[in-house]
Amino acid sequence: MATNTVWSPSSWTSKPAVQSVEYLDQKHLDSVLAKITTLPPLVTPAEIERLRYQLSAVQRNEAFLLHAGDCAESFDACTQQNISAKIGLILSFSLILIWGARLPVVRIGRIAGQYAKPRSSQTEKIGDQQVLSFRGDNVNGLDPNDRTPDPDRLLRAYFHSSATLNYVRGLLTSGFASLHHPRDWSLSHVRSPSLRRKYERITEGLADALDFSHTIGVDSGGESVPFERGGGRGVLGEVDFYTSHEGLMLGYEQAMTREFPLGSGDADAAGFEGPKAGFYNTSAHFLWIGDRTRQLNGAHVEYFRGIRNPIGIKVGPSLGNEELTQLLHVVNPEKEPGRVTLITRYGAGKIRDHLPGHIQAVRASGHPVTWVCDPMHGNTLTSASGLKTRNFSTIISELTSCISIHSECQSRLGGVSLEFTGEFNEEGFSVTECLGGSMELSEDQLELRYQSFCDPRLNFEQSLDLAFVISNYFREERCGNAKAHDIFKDLLGSK
Repeated sequence: MATNTVWSPSSWTSKPAVQSVEYLDQKHLDSVLAKITTLPPLVTPAEIERLRYQLSAVQRNEAFLLHAGDCAESFDACTQQNISAKIGLILSFSLILIWGARLPVVRIGRIAGQYAKPRSSQTEKIGDQQVLSFRGDNVNGLDPNDRTPDPDRLLRAYFHSSATLNYVRGLLTSGFASLHHPRDWSLSHVRSPSLRRKYERITEGLADALDFSHTIGVDSGGESVPFERGGGRGVLGEVDFYTSHEGLMLGYEQAMTREFPLGSGDADAAGFEGPKAGFYNTSAHFLWIGDRTRQLNGAHVEYFRGIRNPIGIKVGPSLGNEELTQLLHVVNPEKEPGRVTLITRYGAGKIRDHLPGHIQAVRASGHPVTWVCDPMHGNTLTSASGLKTRNFSTIISELTSCISIHSECQSRLGGVSLEFTGEFNEEGFSVTECLGGSMELSEDQLELRYQSFCDPRLNFEQSLDLAFVISNYFREERCGNAKAHDIFKDLLGSK
């Protein structure tokens, strides 16, 4: 586990790499990766450093992290409607959190690059046919006849990521995120009357507050003028939004890694004798190491230890306390704030067996981390019809247990990592992939609009259900009344 070796964007190639993809034509792959190294960065070092700073605020309990989006993106889903719906859901979710917690929310989307997925087996059986496993759109196709890994898909992934990010930037800088019309983000898609009423109470209260602010002269009124008619953006009209994906395809990640001079503030943080330049993965602001790729002497940890991006590490039941602290020493030896986010994903029935020990080990190590709960991945089950699904009540159970355990250990949950979607069909109905929630989705309804080709996602209504659960907890906490188990009792339709 030596960490004093010289790092470079390619030093990972000297380490064993799990979840690697075998391409039939190495020259073709090399040509594609060489092309990608010449393409422009998708994100900038300044944006990455800004996110590091904001995540350090989360570590100080001065903000809350929302990490959310698809399990895996697809090229076909790169459309105006899908992107707008996803960003609208993230904005709605964060507004509900802010209203209850009175804390800024750091928004990181699983978007504009989340095209690869790890698999437990290299092959799978479809009917009578044994084929290579589907590894995501940047590797091979979902069609069983299109499973040969194709290097050109990496190039397509770059351009689909670029198109997605370009539209997201356009939305967020042209008034879409304005607090003057938050109803536009959600209400046209929400069918639940109770959810509509709860969300409308927030938007009505917000409108009243903005009107009061304008009346007493806190703002000039320019921010209420539509963007297309010359209105300013200001603090009410523009938000920070960051992109992320799991760093699986290390050849692609290396090709997108560029060296830039550190800004004056960043150089100061590195110390007088520290480096004057840094390597940034410019494919996303935030990347994470999965539960299957976090081997201490593995290629993924080797790559991640050298980039300046803030990184996430998935923490599951198989990760021991000592191994966790060793990982932190490798990827963040200087114990820099804002650098590491630990994303816990145990399963509702296992969280009490593992989280307390992990919290105690990290505290003893002195490493600053952001603790984030992923209540999705440890709670997947298979329905009677063979569809992968998750139960809303089990998701809530792990989340509320996580909040309780952090409180008992004198720690604090800093964020949530969710798989959700704002997708809806032509009739305006959400997907049906997870059970329960206020809409009381039953197992026999899963096939109505099951659209995921990967893991099941919370739909629009279920996502807002969860947002109100977290928001209500923080509101009660501000009033000195918060007890995590009380949230579960008050849930509407958590079956």
